[in-house]
Amino acid sequence: MRLPRKFAVWFPLAIVGAVVLLALAAPILPLPDPVRQDIAHRLSGSIPGSPLGRDEFGRDVLSRLIWGARSSLAVAFASALIAGVVGTALGLLAGWFRGLVELFSLRSMDIILCFPHVLLALLVVTLLGPGIGTLILVLSVVYLPGFARVTYAEVLSARSHDYVEAVRALGAPTGRILLRTVLPNVAGPILVQVSLAVASAVVLESGLSFLGLGVVPPSPSWGLMIRGARATMEQAPLLLLWPCLALTVTILGMNLLCDALRDAVDPRTPAARTRLRVVDRLLPGLVPPAPVRADTVLEVQGLTVEIATPRGAIRPVQDVSLTVRAGETLAVVGESGSGKSVTATAVMGLLPPAARPVAGAAWLGEQDLLRLSEEKLRQLRGGPMAMVFQDPMSSLNPVHRVGDQVAEAILAHQPRLGAAAARERVLELFRQVGIADPERRVRTFPHEMSGGMRQRVMIAMALANKPRLLIADEPTTALDVTVQAQILDLLAQLQRDTGTAMIFITHSLGVVAEIADTVAVMYAGQVVEQGRVAQVFAQPLHPYTRALLDAVPEGDTQPEGIPGVVPPPYAFPVGCRFAARCGFRRPACESAPVPLDEAAGNREVRCVRWRELDLTPREAVA
Repeated sequence: MRLPRKFAVWFPLAIVGAVVLLALAAPILPLPDPVRQDIAHRLSGSIPGSPLGRDEFGRDVLSRLIWGARSSLAVAFASALIAGVVGTALGLLAGWFRGLVELFSLRSMDIILCFPHVLLALLVVTLLGPGIGTLILVLSVVYLPGFARVTYAEVLSARSHDYVEAVRALGAPTGRILLRTVLPNVAGPILVQVSLAVASAVVLESGLSFLGLGVVPPSPSWGLMIRGARATMEQAPLLLLWPCLALTVTILGMNLLCDALRDAVDPRTPAARTRLRVVDRLLPGLVPPAPVRADTVLEVQGLTVEIATPRGAIRPVQDVSLTVRAGETLAVVGESGSGKSVTATAVMGLLPPAARPVAGAAWLGEQDLLRLSEEKLRQLRGGPMAMVFQDPMSSLNPVHRVGDQVAEAILAHQPRLGAAAARERVLELFRQVGIADPERRVRTFPHEMSGGMRQRVMIAMALANKPRLLIADEPTTALDVTVQAQILDLLAQLQRDTGTAMIFITHSLGVVAEIADTVAVMYAGQVVEQGRVAQVFAQPLHPYTRALLDAVPEGDTQPEGIPGVVPPPYAFPVGCRFAARCGFRRPACESAPVPLDEAAGNREVRCVRWRELDLTPREAVA
């Protein structure tokens, strides 16, 4: 039976924590001396002062259990920590430098793996003698290959990501890249490996101590207790039960904790949001801080989305940063395949199962949307944030009346409002969005309305709970020019009345010029330029922005097409992604990833030549 999600981490953590606290508290607990013998009471059952009885030498069983936990857990945690630090360092160096470093690190791990654990322990004990120190050394060597191989595989994957290449292009030293950029991004699997190593080390310590290769008597240890109880099983079977029970409970707790950590750090599992919260707490600084400005409604920082495909993982959105403030409209433009809609669905938490955000943050006030549970995201969708989709016919349920659908959106966030009050609110919204005869329209089905009316219903639904953020994903594409103008005027008026921040995704630069305050130009999954609309349109800094402006029909002037197509995500080039279609490209454009560069007037551009190019368009967009 699977534990409820809210107990998935805390329940096993409580078990392991209780065992660790008991072990740490052993010196201050009122326990008998664990090595003091009382032959007169040997093999006795529960007696005053010894609730679990006495062993074959008359020593208190409860005291030896708790003191034995100190030995077993000290060996387990020390060996896992040593193996983790050394193995992670070897994996980082091997995965980053490759070559001789990779050969030395991985081949030495292969040699260790060739030795069975018990034979390796016999060899080390023969050379160094038994004891806790020897046991820690043996287990550290045993678990070293696991950490090295896990880290090596993760670094190989991470080093090819653009965010790593961008840091390298900025000239950051290797040590800083490994510790500040690569290590935090591979920390999840390493945390799981630590918990697995600790759990396994407790078992191995007990087994080696049982064989006489670990803790030296009379020091207490669970393995030594099992070894001693074996000879007296028939006279006092409970002596075998207590250390086995302690070992079982501890290992069960460790294994449950391993499973919980695995689910928490693997973003492909249902606990993806929990994973992000756990990693954020353990590794502060991994996630960008929340926005500082009070009027900032949404702050997207370094968003990267990954999709699993038969060809391997692709990243249709990489390192996207956007800001939208109260009462302002941010337009996101670009050709199809640029990642505009993927960015919006990632912010809303509506990505399909194959897609997942793997980096960045999306702050809505003080809440990072990428790190919220699905339950909390549902509370935000349709409430503080809402979305209007491109096709209102496919977004409205064809078998329910439009008024009922809007009322459902209201009652989902305001259940105490009541059906009558919700209906009045629907009528008010219909009037607000300009739907004539709302008393009759609330009873109609979607197919009985025109495209413009359906889109007004969608806008009413989005505004039902007075959102702070409205994302409009090409809401006028399927409408004729007249209705499109009406919808744009409606959105502008509603924004002036409510102060809602809006992200408007569109292909039309004319729409951008009409309604937007700022614009972000996207190409092949990246933001290539952003700034105030008037500045960007009057003096674009990126060749792609200039090409888009020149492609807008203007009077009798023949528009200039853009040669080529947007590359698919699995074929994104290493350098500037627009270079293959750009008439201004140079070899430097294609040699390395291009980071966003700050320009005057709060503008950003992703181009290595923007300072030397004059990209004034032939005519501003009307």
